[in-house]
Amino acid sequence: MVSNTIDAGTMAKLFLAGAKNLESNKEWINDLNVFPVPDGDTGTNMTLTIMSAAKEVASLRDMGDLDMQSLCKAISSGSLRGARGNSGVILSQLFRGFTKGVKEYEQITVPVIATAFERAVETAYKAVMKPKEGTILTVAKGAAIKARELADNGTEDMADFLKQIIDRAEEVLAQTPEMLPVLKQAGVVDSGGQGLVLVLKGIYDAFMGKEVDFNLNETTSAPAVNKSGGMNREAQANAEIKFGYCTEFIIMLNKVFNIKAELDFKAYLESIGDSIVVVADDDVVKVHVHTNDPGLAIQRALKYGALSNMKIDNMRLEHQEKLFKMSQTEGAAVVSAAKEQPRKEVGFIAVSVGEGINEIFKGLGVDHIIEGGQTMNPSTEDMLNAIDQVNADHIFILPNNKNIILAANQAQSLVKDKKITVIPTKTVPQGITAVINYVPDMTAEENAETMTAEIKNVSTGEVTYAVRDTNIDNKEIRQGDYMGIGDAGILSVGTVVGDVTMEMIDEMMSDEAELISIYYGAEIAEEEAEALRARVEEKYGACDIELQYGGQPIYYYIISVE
Repeated sequence: MVSNTIDAGTMAKLFLAGAKNLESNKEWINDLNVFPVPDGDTGTNMTLTIMSAAKEVASLRDMGDLDMQSLCKAISSGSLRGARGNSGVILSQLFRGFTKGVKEYEQITVPVIATAFERAVETAYKAVMKPKEGTILTVAKGAAIKARELADNGTEDMADFLKQIIDRAEEVLAQTPEMLPVLKQAGVVDSGGQGLVLVLKGIYDAFMGKEVDFNLNETTSAPAVNKSGGMNREAQANAEIKFGYCTEFIIMLNKVFNIKAELDFKAYLESIGDSIVVVADDDVVKVHVHTNDPGLAIQRALKYGALSNMKIDNMRLEHQEKLFKMSQTEGAAVVSAAKEQPRKEVGFIAVSVGEGINEIFKGLGVDHIIEGGQTMNPSTEDMLNAIDQVNADHIFILPNNKNIILAANQAQSLVKDKKITVIPTKTVPQGITAVINYVPDMTAEENAETMTAEIKNVSTGEVTYAVRDTNIDNKEIRQGDYMGIGDAGILSVGTVVGDVTMEMIDEMMSDEAELISIYYGAEIAEEEAEALRARVEEKYGACDIELQYGGQPIYYYIISVE
């Protein structure tokens, strides 16, 4: 018989069920991404966020000592530290607010849940500087309003209460295209809102008695030794590391992957690494490679389909740990070394991807690079680890992606022993401009003000390819087309990457423009980049033109106009 109250044990089960339902549908959520770019990752970010909490909840259940306080702490802390991307951060804030509303109760009822829903929405809205309706926030708010209405009307039936909340959430979700024209034009609902509905549905199904496989090993544990000839950590720890990153993922195929395609893919992997394992099985391909640039492997794999179960390990750090017999988590050796250095007044952390762009940031004095960005959003935990590795009183963080700013802000709120300032850089060129405008003789507050002002003068464009047909920003896009994406939307579309890039630059130019910076990616040959530079100089000779190797995956060119 279904109960009208929920205790800690039941709540743990329901939370895990919601997490599993989201995980099972994450690729569907990824496909709802408005822009048809190869890195639409809302589903992945939300799944990694909730699974970080699910792992802690599962550990509590295994110990058999559950109470509401410890459960709420596990959900809140786990999701907070594991949050990735805007959608993941907002989801973690919803959990944080909800758990604050129920943690004092050993048995939670309809009125308690209604109040907790309201607190969840309030907390999430406060976390976003400029909340936008038509998103996960709107769906959560609609569910909270319905919960309050039902509670005030005297509803006690928990099953009916949960069902009506989900029905209302789905109604609001269906309305999101009317609230955000970009959703309507793309013919999709909000991906974050859809993810939240999936969590709620998983919770409801488990409450009604549906059997759920709560095994989290595949998602949250380190990979087992590959029986087909994969990595041997012990052997690697005692060997020289030629290729530093152990990269593993699964390709969910959406193209034919015949013998020729498999051989071509393996040949490409051999050109960038070793220890290669490629196992094709029906509509999935399991991949393992050691390489110095995981982004190249990821970019090539995305041509065959969406990716899942991605894991990148820095084997050089593991090598150091083994040699020095350290038992701390990965990166602890670097943290210790950093703390041995004299403490500085100011330090910098930048999120970046691509060998060339990383070197640019290091050359400008950035202390620590967090590998990631558009192709892989770092988590709040990644931010906190980076902060530990910079021995400075005041640290500036450059997220360099609009989908990472919230995670950086969340990390900032968790640090007590250092002053953290997040400069809201939304693109790599903005991050570079921010560092260039740092003046050592000015105070940290003055520098923060100056850097924030200067990044507003930077326009950014990025060239990538479309992963599906769509119509957006009044442009007809076909799968495989090249797209030039600016700060406010798609600026150009075509079948020749150089032409698309030029058209994008034309759209970005203004009478005040003085500098055009071109960062070419891993897929672009230097000769091709030089040819583009010549075209830009011929047309915009009055501007300074800078060409630099970025080495970024997926994005053929990153262009800035200042």
